[in-house]
Amino acid sequence: MLQYVIAGLVLGGIYAISAASLTATHRSAGIFNFSFGAMAYFVARFYYYLHTQHGWNIGGAAAVSLLVVAPALGVVLYLALFRFLRQASALIKVVATLGLSVCIPPIATVLFGNVAVLKAPGLAPEPVRVFHPFGVPVTMDQVIVYGCVALLGAAGAVILRYSDIGLRVRAMVDSPAMTSLTGTSPNTVSLGVWALSSFLAGLAGVLSAPIVGLDPDAFTLLMAAAFAAVIAGRLSNLPVAVVVGLGMGVAGSLVQSYLPSDSSFTAAVLPSIPFAVTAAFLTYTTLRRGRLNESDGVGGALDRAITPQGGPLRVSPRKTTPTTTPTPRRAVTSYRWAWEPSTLVLVAVAAVLPYVIDPFWTNYLAQGAAFAVIFLSYTLVTGEGGMIWLCQITFAGVGAVTTAQLATNHGWPVLLAVVAGGALAAPMGLLLGLLTIRLGPLYVALVTLTFGLLMDKLVFTRELFAQRGLGVSVEPPDFAATDSALTLLGLAVFLAVAYFIVNLRRSTTGLALNAVRWSEPGAKTIGVSVVQMKVLVAALAAAIAGIGGGLLAVAGAGAVPADYATLGGVVLLATLVTAGIGSNAGALLAGVTYTLFPAALQVYLPDTYSPVPVILFGLGAVYIARNPTGWIPEIGEQLSGLSQRLLSLRRSAEPGTDPRMGEGTDPGSRPETLDHPLSESSRA
Repeated sequence: MLQYVIAGLVLGGIYAISAASLTATHRSAGIFNFSFGAMAYFVARFYYYLHTQHGWNIGGAAAVSLLVVAPALGVVLYLALFRFLRQASALIKVVATLGLSVCIPPIATVLFGNVAVLKAPGLAPEPVRVFHPFGVPVTMDQVIVYGCVALLGAAGAVILRYSDIGLRVRAMVDSPAMTSLTGTSPNTVSLGVWALSSFLAGLAGVLSAPIVGLDPDAFTLLMAAAFAAVIAGRLSNLPVAVVVGLGMGVAGSLVQSYLPSDSSFTAAVLPSIPFAVTAAFLTYTTLRRGRLNESDGVGGALDRAITPQGGPLRVSPRKTTPTTTPTPRRAVTSYRWAWEPSTLVLVAVAAVLPYVIDPFWTNYLAQGAAFAVIFLSYTLVTGEGGMIWLCQITFAGVGAVTTAQLATNHGWPVLLAVVAGGALAAPMGLLLGLLTIRLGPLYVALVTLTFGLLMDKLVFTRELFAQRGLGVSVEPPDFAATDSALTLLGLAVFLAVAYFIVNLRRSTTGLALNAVRWSEPGAKTIGVSVVQMKVLVAALAAAIAGIGGGLLAVAGAGAVPADYATLGGVVLLATLVTAGIGSNAGALLAGVTYTLFPAALQVYLPDTYSPVPVILFGLGAVYIARNPTGWIPEIGEQLSGLSQRLLSLRRSAEPGTDPRMGEGTDPGSRPETLDHPLSESSRA
């Protein structure tokens, strides 16, 4: 028993270090860093680069990696991104940090080489010494982890409580606005906190590398497990987060001692323990408090007064230049409505492409159309419903495996199987919507990420669906036996779903959704049922994702569960938000780009450029920190402004026309109110 407790404290110590860092950055900067695992991987990979690839000794490699590169990484990311996110909406914060988590690992591959790592070194000299206290073997790597946790805990308590630096950090946590009034720069404090957080991420990465190896997905999963400790501390209580992190490590080790080591059930249960902790704490807290929001207890009255209000999709208003150009006769009330004609144009272009391009690209285009349907589920649940869900790819996986099972193993017509996949995903989305209805946007993102990872571990790994990694084959319907026909089928489904979303926006239900998205308390005051709206959009979005997943299985000739991994779905959300989360045209462009762009690079560029698509998709998500609406609405606004300027120039060129007054106005008979905006009558 003691052996399992000691072993569990190693993993628990890594959880504790990670939880402490995540809690500190959220409390001081208002940002939950989803890229923590990627930052840990980057530093651990750099340590391996120095120590193993270039033969540096442990001390030198550790000093440069942890004391120079890790803090520098935090400083660079703060100056380039994090400092712009404090007043951003919840969606922008989540997607921007997810974008970093996507692009940092391939950047490390480009910088340090794509080498096979057989064994990742720790901080202990090799061969690693083994001690036997009380007859229990303890390695030097484990001793170093215990020492780091104890040292960081003691140093953190002393610095935060008794030093001037600690006082400034605690003041920043309590109220950044009041801190700035005392002459302390919140930006300087935040910069130091991010440097320290990056150091802790690097330390957690180097300590955990001998356990999980140098695989970026393994790092992300390990840090995602640490999210449970942060949630247990309600994103703000650092001691609770540390204690729960240690407890999770010990609990996992003890459970392992009672289960058979060679059982598939054991392999599924152990990774699920942190997520069970998440569910338990969220259930307890919501039953006790009624509602759980990440902003509870953060900042003071002054901070809340000066913080821009709005829903999780809030976008700061753009600076506009005053103009006397007359308002067009048909004003556009929303960029999403303005771009619907472009959706029809893009669908028409995509429908023609299979007949003019090389047949090699047609299958990628068919898969892109299926991905576009999946993207529309994000448009509905996040763009319209205002809910940050990170598991839409999981619902797509449900639709894919259901389609494969019904069509291949039970003889159903394939299109009926696709519809059945969407029908099965809908109640799952409805139930998840009910469970998260009382949670704030960040908690919703964490819970849906947890749900997706659980499905990856408990469901999609079953041999019935995985078939040793090959998946279950799916035959297309007879009328869509070619890739060109599959493309048209996917575009037809996309067009039908897009038409449904457009009509939903213009309906009474769409107006109610818009009210809920921007202000739930305000929506309640006018009689809108927040629960009904959110549950409705959750079920519809899950069904659309399931149908899209079924279409993708048909276009790809099989349902491979690994293609629907939750961490891969993060790239989908980042890609769509970059294009425009509320744009149907953006969903189509994102779907086609997601398949064609990597394939084009793979064909026309050497293998060394293979990480480039992922890097660009990730950097695109970072781009939205400065342009929250996405690049399609950005282009739309620019084209709209250009058309207005051209219209103004045309009118001004006409004889007897004043561009400020409209057509047919005599320049010599201008009313006085144009030269003097405040007329005598208005003064009176």
